[in-house]
Amino acid sequence: MKCNFLILCVLFACSACTTLNPATSSTPRQPDATAGTAATTASVAIATTPEVTTENTTEISSSDIPAADPLLADEETPAEDPGNIWDRIRAGLAMPDIDNARIDQQLQWFVRNEDYLDRVAERAAPYMHFIVEILEQEKVPLEIALLPIVESAFQPFAYSHGRASGIWQFIPSTGKLYGLEQNWWYDGRRDIYASTYAAVKLLSALRDEFDGDWLLALAAYNSGSNNVRRAIRLNKRKGKPTDFFSLKLPNETRAYVPKLLALQKIVAHPEKYKIDFDHIADEPFFERVAIDSQIDLALVAKLAEIELDTIYLLNPGFNRWATSPNGPHHLLLPIENADTFKVNLANYPTEKRIQWVRHQVSSGENIKLIANQYQTTPDIIKAVNKLHSTKLRNKQSLMIPVSSQALATYKLSATQRLQDIQNTPQNDGVKITHTVRSGDTWWNIARRHRVGVKQLAKWNGQAPRDKLVPGQELVIWSRHQHAQTTAMVAPAALAQLDDMVIPDQRQMMQRIGYRVRRGDSLTRISNKFNVSVDQVKRWNKLSNKSRLRTGQRLTLYVDVTQTSSL
Repeated sequence: MKCNFLILCVLFACSACTTLNPATSSTPRQPDATAGTAATTASVAIATTPEVTTENTTEISSSDIPAADPLLADEETPAEDPGNIWDRIRAGLAMPDIDNARIDQQLQWFVRNEDYLDRVAERAAPYMHFIVEILEQEKVPLEIALLPIVESAFQPFAYSHGRASGIWQFIPSTGKLYGLEQNWWYDGRRDIYASTYAAVKLLSALRDEFDGDWLLALAAYNSGSNNVRRAIRLNKRKGKPTDFFSLKLPNETRAYVPKLLALQKIVAHPEKYKIDFDHIADEPFFERVAIDSQIDLALVAKLAEIELDTIYLLNPGFNRWATSPNGPHHLLLPIENADTFKVNLANYPTEKRIQWVRHQVSSGENIKLIANQYQTTPDIIKAVNKLHSTKLRNKQSLMIPVSSQALATYKLSATQRLQDIQNTPQNDGVKITHTVRSGDTWWNIARRHRVGVKQLAKWNGQAPRDKLVPGQELVIWSRHQHAQTTAMVAPAALAQLDDMVIPDQRQMMQRIGYRVRRGDSLTRISNKFNVSVDQVKRWNKLSNKSRLRTGQRLTLYVDVTQTSSL
């Protein structure tokens, strides 16, 4: 068996960047698939451990970890070759082998970029055996094991401009539909175990919806089953075939399925295309271990005697320095370290799994200020201290959970990954920090600084449809002298800038006419089109006293990358 630590080191090096390769990335499917909940966790080549209770406080030191009695080793016997996972996938390919120009185009790209496939295979190594086991259990073609190459290039922290996350690229709404929780502590869309079960369940539901046609199911996974059904109805009315290659679908989807079929051909006949995938042992890489309650991830690494980065790469669903207090109370650990962790955890004081500090409220402090100080959230402080409101009293005592190590130690936590993204120079530009104000949108900030909306979101590890919060800090890499000065000019000057139409942003804007409907208000209309009330007023020369009339026509300038109502 290959050295697990070495594989994860390579994985860490390759996954530091969360941007998807343009030749293989995809935006997520829309949330119109059959509803359901994530599959319950039947263990597949994964062991679980007895539940252990826990609590909190104080520092972690090596003296807190009792030495385990050395185990008596059996006489060494020659290890049985577990085989190569690629051979197993090859034997389980079940989709039709199709010849098509679109497949050939994708095939040529992969053949020309073998080094890309090598990097993807290295990232896939810790996860591939588990994925294949689940697919075989659910009687799903093993081509689906290759789908994360198309979706995310097997980058566990991948996040697309369409708000899709994880190796299976679930968007928020579909993730929730399939039982993947998303909160400050944890994002189930990135949880390797939970998201794989959810993806297989979603794909199986789509297969059933399209009468066993896997190509249509895959198209629906990418663009939504409504789009696929609409294209089928259109072809039926025209008397045309309704197979995938005959349908008029979004351009991305038209390339998405051929990418997977191109990979199918390469895996089926690697010698034909002169591509040699690195050997991945056909054996479990990790074990699913019960922890029963919240625990500091630095402590997990210490108890398992492995690097903290390894913990995050196998458990990318955890956003912060600890597991979520509300679960899931399981961790994936390398097989070779799981027993060490279980022994050490069983002997570790339960009250030391999480550290706490006592904070005395000072005059002028509020719960948001205190939460920012300790890099937590007001909701967590409220829940821990059983507060019914956010109002605090002077000299009131609060208990707050804190990390055992400096936050910079948790290099793959959401906070540290965001800092890395924001501090990476882009386009030889000058770094500007913009503090979000009420009424700001991605579009007006991007226009003010003469950058693209998608670019701006990417620099800040977000998607153009993510909500901006007043007080949030954004990084802008600007090459325009004018833009460099706008971050610090007076609000009145900024209001004038908002009226400007920067020529290089025109392609993102669309002038539309909107007819006022019964019940509409300026606030409702501005929210619908992701613009501000002041902008609607200026564009239509409305005063504060102006009233909207049903049937009245308004002129709006909307950003087509942010508005789903067009």
